[in-house]
Formats: sequence, structure tokens, C-alpha cells
Amino acid sequence: MINERRRRFGAYLARLRRDARKSQRQLAESLCRISGTASVTRHEISRWERGERIPDVWLPALSVALSIPLRTLERAAAHARGEDIGAGAPSPAEALAYFLPDHDVELGPLASTAGRRVGASTAAALADRAHGLRLADDVIASGDLLAPALRELDGAVQLYRETTHSEETGRSLLSSIGEIAQIAGWIASDAGEHNQAAHAYRLGVSAAREAGDLSLVGNLAGSLAYQLSNTCHEDDGLSLARAALDEAGPDAPTKARALYLDRVAWAQTKAGNPQPAMRALAEAHEAMADEDSQEAPDWAYWVSPEELDVMDARVYTELRRPLRAVPLLQEVLSRYDSTHTRELALYLSWLAVALVDANEPEEGAKTARHMLDLAADFPSDRTARRGRVVLAKLEPYRDVPEVREVLDTYAA
Repeated sequence: MINERRRRFGAYLARLRRDARKSQRQLAESLCRISGTASVTRHEISRWERGERIPDVWLPALSVALSIPLRTLERAAAHARGEDIGAGAPSPAEALAYFLPDHDVELGPLASTAGRRVGASTAAALADRAHGLRLADDVIASGDLLAPALRELDGAVQLYRETTHSEETGRSLLSSIGEIAQIAGWIASDAGEHNQAAHAYRLGVSAAREAGDLSLVGNLAGSLAYQLSNTCHEDDGLSLARAALDEAGPDAPTKARALYLDRVAWAQTKAGNPQPAMRALAEAHEAMADEDSQEAPDWAYWVSPEELDVMDARVYTELRRPLRAVPLLQEVLSRYDSTHTRELALYLSWLAVALVDANEPEEGAKTARHMLDLAADFPSDRTARRGRVVLAKLEPYRDVPEVREVLDTYAA
């Protein structure tokens, strides 16, 4: 059985590979080229990412191939082997240590350094920490990650306020504050702390506007709109989702614009407007297909045609169109990254509902069981809410044995 430390280390490697824009096969080829051997295959990379093996002897080559400091990889591998605190389960702080790199910038109390001048290296360090939080969110439960994320946000704001810097460095620091605020808001929302999330999003919008980063403003405003749409504030969510799209403007990077349009589609769906929702979905795919002269921002790394397909299927499910939703979700999930436990559980919840709507309660129950097992391993407010929706959907089919077994097992 793969223990939790090794699973997290595998998820970490998978994220590093995707950030480097390499397939498993391409990474294997890079390692063979760097090492001068032909002994690494795509299947071996897959074993590492599933947590079945730790690539100890390959860490130096991985460091070169993925542009990651060797010390960072060695620390993460040692933690995965249990060398630091023995065989016990890792604390969130230990898991987070994988993702927040060591730098000369200290995101804590800065009284002793108040007034010192910082430059490009500090701005780059803060951007690295924002990226580290993004990586951590994939593998650490929101309840465990929320407090560290809020500390990072407070420290970033303090760093900006209590140091001096050039205008260019100041803009970079403000953009990183906006990114950390978006991640912290997302984590807070996933933990069910909606007021904290809204505060973080609004702080981030202020920082991103001051930095002149309109794409980031759109991401922050759209994230808050998404929360509003999902917490019984559908009209406010729709208004803000539209405003996020408008503020980012038509020249936003294509991935970002596709994301904003997807959020408009969801807001329209939750507001009970099916035709505008369908139009926004179509526009999101058109935006994604457009050629883009701009490089996508780092925070948009996860936006892809597959993610747009998932939103399509979610909208179809919400609109009670299971014949469209089921095959689309099944196709996407057949190749979805299994290391993203929370997202996989959420997407399975939509498939379970769509299957029941398609009058396939047995398959719906099977999918629900998989979803609920994953949700138990990676708790969040969003997965808990979706679990309740799935169980309520199954309840009218209690006389079906497969359904009754799921309801009796998980209803509590």
C-alpha cells in the first residue's frame, strides 16, 4: 500500500513535470539524455508519480530536467522516505516544506528589516512562494493549508509595506500579493471560510489593480464571483463574473479569457439562464482556440481544453442534460490526473448526478462510492457539499440494492 508521504511526493513530481510542460515520455527522454543512459521509460516516470517508487538515484538528473534545486528535491524525497520524523503521518507544515522554497526573503515579522531596500531577487522569491502555494493546494487539504496561506499573505503585504523598492520591483511584489491572495481566498473558500475568502480576494484585487495587472484582477474577481454563485448569491455572482470579464478586457491572454468566460457560464447556469450559459461556454472554447501572442500567466497553468470540457459537463448536468454530460465526463475522467484527489472527487460527483438523471442509478451509486471515498481522504467544504448533493440525488432510488448500500454506508 502506498503511504501518504510517497503519494504526496509523487503528486509533487507530477506537478513539477507539468509546470515544465513535459509529458511523461518527454521527461523520460530528458533524463536519458542528461544521464547518458537509456534506462528510464515513461512507465517508470508513472510509477514515481503514483508514489510506487522514489527516484533516489535520479534526483540530480530530475533537478536539471525540471529546473528545480537539487536540495529541494532531496528534502522532499527524504520526507517521503520518512527519514525526518519516522513512520508517523506528516504534519501539514512538513508537507508544505516541499513547496515553499528557502530564500533570503523571510515572510514573517519584518520589524528588524523595516526600511531596507529590496530588489528583483526578493520579488522573484515572493513569486516563487506564490507558486509554491499553488502546488501545495493540489495535495494538502484546505483545512490544513489555510493558516499557512493566510500567514504567507500577511507576510507578503508586510514585506511590501515595510521595505523600499523601485517602481518595477513594487509592481512585481504587488502582483505576487495578488496571486497569494487569490490562492489564499480559494483555500479559504474550499475550507468553508467564505468571509475570509472574500476578504482575501478583495485585498488581492486592490494589489493587482495597483500593479496594473488586469488579467490578475479578472482572476481574483472571477474567483469571488464563483464563490458567490455557489453560496446562494447567484445574482451577485453573475454581476461580478461579467465585471471580471469586462475589466480584464478583450486583450487578456487566451487562457485567462477562456477561464473568465467559463465562470460567466457557471454564473449564468446558477442564475437559471440556460441559453446565455451555453453561449458563454461556446465563447470560452473559441477563446481557447485563438492564437495568442501573449504568454499565459503562471496562475493559468491548469486552464486547458480538458478543464473547459469539465465545465461544459457541469453546466449540462446542472441543466439536466445528462446525455451530453455523461459521455463528456467519462471521457475527461478516463485521462484525468489521479493525484488531484479533490478535483477528481468533485468531477466524479457531477458524473454520479448525471448518471442518476440518465436513469442509471446503479452506475450512479458506483461512481458515488468512488467519489465519497476520495472525499474522505481529502476533506474540503466543497467536496462535503457535493457529497450531500449526490446522496440526496440517490435517495429516491433507495430500493435499488446498489443505491441502498451506498446510502446506508455514507449517509451519516
